[in-house]
Amino acid sequence: MNVMLSWSSGKDSAWTLHTLRQQGVAVTGLLTTVNVTHDRVAMHAVRRELLRAQADAAGLPLHEVELPWPCSNEIYEQQMARACAQARSRGVTHMAFGDLFLADVRKYREDRLAPTGLQPLFPLWGRDTARLARDMVGGGLRAVLTCVDPAQIDAKFAGREFDARLLAELPPGCDPCGERGEFHTFVFEGPMFRVPLAVKAGPVVTRDGFVFADLLPAGG
Repeated sequence: MNVMLSWSSGKDSAWTLHTLRQQGVAVTGLLTTVNVTHDRVAMHAVRRELLRAQADAAGLPLHEVELPWPCSNEIYEQQMARACAQARSRGVTHMAFGDLFLADVRKYREDRLAPTGLQPLFPLWGRDTARLARDMVGGGLRAVLTCVDPAQIDAKFAGREFDARLLAELPPGCDPCGERGEFHTFVFEGPMFRVPLAVKAGPVVTRDGFVFADLLPAGG
């Protein structure tokens, strides 16, 4: 298999990379959507320079799909179809995702990939998310919550590190991995990286109904 990984900059995609490598699967690149208006990873709101630092630390080429803001679903699907065609031309055979249990999301990805010739992979699918979250923390993954949905969890979690203490404080009903969109993360250290990334906290802002905690390169 020649696998490209859908990369969000967060813990699930990072742990998927670690899992695939443990299984001996050749991951040859990362694919990420970027909001060109704000120059950040879509939804996670991570600065592009930090995204690129992750790819460098993972030792993999990064393929950026640039999206306008606002972005219609039609434009999104066109851009992703183009990215998949380019991947096929490079010999990629499979696209891996870090999805955990949302069946409608999985079906959407499978349906969109069907005409492209790429086969979908879901290495983390069906795992108990409470145990998975503990495995991530115990396995050396370190991440920061960069986006929080205040309709699901308290805004105070924005900017917190994804660790055992945070997991213990999450409210009942919140998925420990944030699979229902409760929160999104940025990974700065872990077994999928050759070196940790040096980052520092930026401002926390509320925008479009979400709370975002900015991250900056430690030297910037």
